[in-house]
Amino acid sequence: MTDASIKPRRLIRPRRWTPPAATPNAGRSDRTATLVVERRLPTGAPGPEDVAFDATGGVLTGTADGSIERIDPVTGERTVIGNTGGRPLGLEPRPDGSVLVCDHDRGLLRLYPDGRVDTLADTVDGQRITFASNVAEAPDGSIWFTTSTSEWHVDHYLGDMLEHSGTGRLLCRTPDGAVRTVESGLKFANGVVVAPDGSHLVFAETSGYRIRRHWLTGPDAGTTDTLVENLPGFPDNMSLGSDGLLWVAVAAPRNPLLDRLLPLPGFLRTLVWNLPEAVRPEATPVAWVMAFDFTGQVVHDLRGEDCGYGFVTSVAERDGTLVIGSLSEDAVAVIRTPAAAI
Repeated sequence: MTDASIKPRRLIRPRRWTPPAATPNAGRSDRTATLVVERRLPTGAPGPEDVAFDATGGVLTGTADGSIERIDPVTGERTVIGNTGGRPLGLEPRPDGSVLVCDHDRGLLRLYPDGRVDTLADTVDGQRITFASNVAEAPDGSIWFTTSTSEWHVDHYLGDMLEHSGTGRLLCRTPDGAVRTVESGLKFANGVVVAPDGSHLVFAETSGYRIRRHWLTGPDAGTTDTLVENLPGFPDNMSLGSDGLLWVAVAAPRNPLLDRLLPLPGFLRTLVWNLPEAVRPEATPVAWVMAFDFTGQVVHDLRGEDCGYGFVTSVAERDGTLVIGSLSEDAVAVIRTPAAAI
């Protein structure tokens, strides 16, 4: 992705929304423990936004230069396996060795082991797909993916947080290649995970502070409800661990100023957006991941405020190894397992 492809910052068109009252003490509980980074695994370019384990135990990630890399989580050895020619975000390894890729610029892609890239979906409802965010494949071969916003570029994602555009979507590509919108009007749709039994999938609404559930089978098939409401932070990418848990990256704690501004007249948020970047309010620096069971109960809550890594946008677990990725770092990181973190 070249500098010429980055859209200039534009004016915001704020929508009012009344967020749920924040939980006391930022939701800390007896499940809260310290996140400890054990080692950093450098990437070839900045911005390893998503991380996923492939069948060999390698860590896959995509970086700002379009590369998809495989990193050995023990040695840190890094191999570039392809390049999307855009900005890869969410990744989903497939059993045949290919990788499903949500590319911010190009839509839903499939990267083959030989480096070839196919476009699976770049339009829906007659419009170009932009800001494709995260992806998961269901047992029937349907591919489910999100778009975070139709209004903003990834480099100016904070504009959507302030505007609260509500233009995120949950999309589905069926095995015959048809693409349809399943849910629209979402508050910055993000991570997607299919439940272990295939009965439903879950997806994050980052600026809605919640995790939604869309039923795939059973009497509620085709309907959507809420699995986890009123999170203490902004949920980002999610993954299914080998431990059967739903692992969720929390990019930042909720911002009290933003919560106060969202229900008020929009010009106040416009004033904040127009402040020079150096003095505009910033997210609290923290490295934060959570794990839930599929009833929505918190199992792990790992937070590190001074651990040498920040703005965690992804997390993956395999056989007790935990790795995290970040939109702003130049490495993925291996973190201490929850049992050792307490």
